[in-house]
Amino acid sequence: MVKKKRSSTNEIYDKEKEKIEKRQNQNKHHEKFWIICIPTLCVILLILLAILLFLPSIILKGDKEVTLEYGKVYKEKGYTASYFNHNLTNKVKVSGKVNNKKIGKYKITYKVNNGFFTIKKTRTVIVADTKSPKISLFGDKKVYVCPGKEYKELGFRAVDNYDDNLTNKVKVKKYLNKVIYTLRDKSHNFTKVERKIFYEDIEKPEIKLNGGDIVYSFIGEEYKDLGYEVIDNCDTSLKDKVEVTGNVDTNTAGTYKITYKVKDNAGNTEEKQRTVIVSEHGQDGTIYLTFDDGPKDGTTNIILDILRDNGIKATFFITNNGPDELVKREFDEGHTVALHTASHNYSTVYASVDDYFKDLESVKQRADRITGEDTKIIRFPGGSSNTISRRYSMGLMSTLTEEVVKRGFHYFDWNLYSGDAGELYDADAVANNVIRQLRKDRVNMILMHDIKPYTRDAIDKIIKFGKENGYVFDKITMATEMIKQKVNN
Repeated sequence: MVKKKRSSTNEIYDKEKEKIEKRQNQNKHHEKFWIICIPTLCVILLILLAILLFLPSIILKGDKEVTLEYGKVYKEKGYTASYFNHNLTNKVKVSGKVNNKKIGKYKITYKVNNGFFTIKKTRTVIVADTKSPKISLFGDKKVYVCPGKEYKELGFRAVDNYDDNLTNKVKVKKYLNKVIYTLRDKSHNFTKVERKIFYEDIEKPEIKLNGGDIVYSFIGEEYKDLGYEVIDNCDTSLKDKVEVTGNVDTNTAGTYKITYKVKDNAGNTEEKQRTVIVSEHGQDGTIYLTFDDGPKDGTTNIILDILRDNGIKATFFITNNGPDELVKREFDEGHTVALHTASHNYSTVYASVDDYFKDLESVKQRADRITGEDTKIIRFPGGSSNTISRRYSMGLMSTLTEEVVKRGFHYFDWNLYSGDAGELYDADAVANNVIRQLRKDRVNMILMHDIKPYTRDAIDKIIKFGKENGYVFDKITMATEMIKQKVNN
């Protein structure tokens, strides 16, 4: 029994010894492993570090994914490339194109190499349509419809930056007081427009005067109104509701106003005026000596001497040039001081309606200040028939010839031109040119320029011929019948 127990103890001892030896062997293997691995890992780390030092890098400026609006030009944001503090940006090769006219995704590739190493990066450019289509309404967004009537669609047009014309894709829905227009393009961009409807009459009636806003009559003749028409968007029978006020005295020369006023059923009122100019019929064989562009010392004063010595009155269309004393003398000696232009600069005078009246007002202030009267007789630079005004404002003279009369002015052209503005330079030639054109069967409105020495020297001969041949000399007044040329602008 004792022997058996001892044998068991030896077995335990042997097993423990075996375990210890096995552990010692394992430790030896581990030591050998680390002895081999650590140097190997160090070598690998050194190799990786060397690679990292010499491996180039690319850094993209901006985002790696860019959204570009359809149709817009793609602009490269830029990039940098380097290795171990060495700049390689200029060695980067960029490839790939962006078609901004086609929706889609595009790749831009950036590549650089350094010896054995090549690095590549990409940027994604998404060309997209993000703009909503545009609906343009014909007419106003606020529409007024006569009470009791239906709204009639005024129309619309729809365009898209990518899909072009989408008018036929617009959905229209009408409600009680509005119309809603909606549209979604192929890229699912949505737009909505509204038109509001008001069932009210806010438009004034329109009065159309037969024969125009300005008519002419003469002393001793009966004035008969040419009548009118009334147009209204909602009411069709307003003609009998027009109130006409104002009188024309054809026994007295002057400018008269006739007023026409009407109110529609909604209370909208319109008023219009007609200007009636009553003047004397020009006496056949009358000579009107008229002078433009003055005054000028050395010519105007001599002409005034000649007129005074012959007992003749004339008309001077002045500018802002020359001495005030000569304008004062013209007025004091009974001549008509009339208005021509302040500057005689066509580009300024005929730039617009407002510019014309600014120029006219300037010379008017001069005449009124010197004479103490409200001067209303004018002559357009170049006459009402001038075409030079076309260079600066098309249709201007058609407007001005009506507007000056509405403002109370009388304008005078001429039917006889002396030729002293540039064609003739000799006193006898100017005088003979005038004499040759004089006629007994009409009024002779002569255009001359008192700033020309040869005109000054021609006056005596013209006056002498007129007196010897039974002509009458007169000055222009507000009662004088206007001599008008055909408007060409």
